[in-house]
Amino acid sequence: MPDSSGESGVQSLSVVTVRAITPERFLAGQKRQLIDSTTLLQFRFGSLTDLLTFNTPLAFKNYGPGQLATVAFRGTSANHTAVLWNGININQPNLGQSDFSTLPVAGFDRLAVQYGSSASVVGSDAVGGSVLLGSGPVDMSGLRVTLGQQVASFRNSQTQLGLRYGSALGRNWQVSGKSFAYRSQLNNDYPYRERRNYFVEQSQTAQRGLVQDLFFRHKSGNVLSVNAWLTDNDLVVSPQDTVSRTRTRTQATRLLTSYETDRLTLRLGWLRDRFDYAVGNFNQNDRTRTDRFIGRAEREFALWPGRSAMQLNLRLGGEWSHFRTYTDGYGGQLITENRQDLYALLRLQTARWLVSANIRQAFVTGFNPPLTPSLGAEYTLLRREGLTLTAKGSVGRSYRVPTLNERYWQRLGNPNLRPENGLNAEAGLVATVPLSEYLRLTADATVYRNRVDNWSYWNPDFGYRVENLQLVVARGGELTATLIYARNGWQMGTRAGYALSRSSQERAYSTYAQDVVGKQLPYVPVHMATFNTWAGYGKTRLTIQTQAMSRQYTTFDESRFFNAVVLTNVLLESRQTLGPVAVRIQGQVNNLFDALTFSVKRNAMPGRNLAVNVIMEL
Repeated sequence: MPDSSGESGVQSLSVVTVRAITPERFLAGQKRQLIDSTTLLQFRFGSLTDLLTFNTPLAFKNYGPGQLATVAFRGTSANHTAVLWNGININQPNLGQSDFSTLPVAGFDRLAVQYGSSASVVGSDAVGGSVLLGSGPVDMSGLRVTLGQQVASFRNSQTQLGLRYGSALGRNWQVSGKSFAYRSQLNNDYPYRERRNYFVEQSQTAQRGLVQDLFFRHKSGNVLSVNAWLTDNDLVVSPQDTVSRTRTRTQATRLLTSYETDRLTLRLGWLRDRFDYAVGNFNQNDRTRTDRFIGRAEREFALWPGRSAMQLNLRLGGEWSHFRTYTDGYGGQLITENRQDLYALLRLQTARWLVSANIRQAFVTGFNPPLTPSLGAEYTLLRREGLTLTAKGSVGRSYRVPTLNERYWQRLGNPNLRPENGLNAEAGLVATVPLSEYLRLTADATVYRNRVDNWSYWNPDFGYRVENLQLVVARGGELTATLIYARNGWQMGTRAGYALSRSSQERAYSTYAQDVVGKQLPYVPVHMATFNTWAGYGKTRLTIQTQAMSRQYTTFDESRFFNAVVLTNVLLESRQTLGPVAVRIQGQVNNLFDALTFSVKRNAMPGRNLAVNVIMEL
């Protein structure tokens, strides 16, 4: 199948691989970023927070090492980013968001970032953008074992064990899979209690998890897959203070089975999220348990089969979800809810054009979400001797169904909330320039505007009862450039990115709100930049990662703020072979220049710290 630039050199991709990137296939005109395998390996012992901080313009609200980390995507809030695992939205339904500190990089084979609204394809929550996590079958026979160990400052450590395997099952079937177990113990035993007169909060985090993927592939191309992901995250803040200490334990069980033929996809899933919270006495917990049952069916039609270079595909689908939640904060009663989605995705591709036109209608118990269409296009302006220039643009509506907490929390929740709805538009240029036989430049420039109405707000003027009050407009632009050089065993490169994000409330709904209209939303930096450079020869590679962030306001009226900050990490890695064992050794220095940064709670984050990683593969 031709790629988005219109070139036809990617014929070898299997049907399964193409289907795995459905959100990207049907979102022409929007910015997409695929994280390469080298970057995934460098952040093997990190969370998605660490990787995305230094490789994307996403801003994170971090409560501390090993604590809650949420994202502000293109000037929106944590509730406006959809996180998909093998095509299923895994945002915690009571909170409507994901804690990125609990998402291990090593648990997935593929990571992509979809910028802008993708509600017509993804559904609810995809207002600012989407993060796509995926697994796929591997063509291999036999068994491959990977063992990883990290030893880091502050008595922190991580252990990982991974198995990959594949085998033929008779003459018609092949099985492949991955079993990955991980354990992290973040004791955060700091040798100091304050940094530059700012208190450093003590905390301990224990993370454990298991990822299991199985793929049964028939010689016809049909695939039966089973995916499981179990997580357990246990966080204790101020552990020495037996009166005010807090414990937050989040557990998740995610099971998904899929059957995919050439044109048909069927999915069944069950997700359970448990949340326990205690203060002082850990034997007295506030508890939440939410179960979600999911069924999805999709059928794709080739409307222009076997004719010239033009391809026209239509994908029709529907999804049903049933929620069951029991939460102390809801009065101890069982809450149930049903959600259905119907959608149609159209994709047209010619030698120069890539066009998508999509539409989705959601149905939610007690709600009437808006119809969400989208239209996007990419046009190859120039293609000659490796030089390409592509123009792109899209426009689409988005929506967000209120979280279960926003609707059912005692006294503060509001069952009459309206779904948030937005309108996103963006345009850009993508260029690939071969500067020489050994040197290549790629660049991507995008501008966007995202208007979100009925933004839910826990209103302090009425005892923090949640209401549809805010109208938020986010506008800005992103510029990324990558320069790669490869010759005579040397591999060098530089990737620089800059993002401008102006996000402000534009509706005055009270006397106080009049003072904040037009001002930057809290924890959304106006300017953000990343700069990564690397050089490698043979089996050794040095990487320097830098992120720069402008002032972040911590109040709506811009009266308090965090100063601008620059963070720099250094990673040196080497690959060696000891008999049948391949060994990768990584040494890293985080926060090289000991910059002073703050958590959301205004505590100083730890300073310069070290880690040594050893990964053995047999």
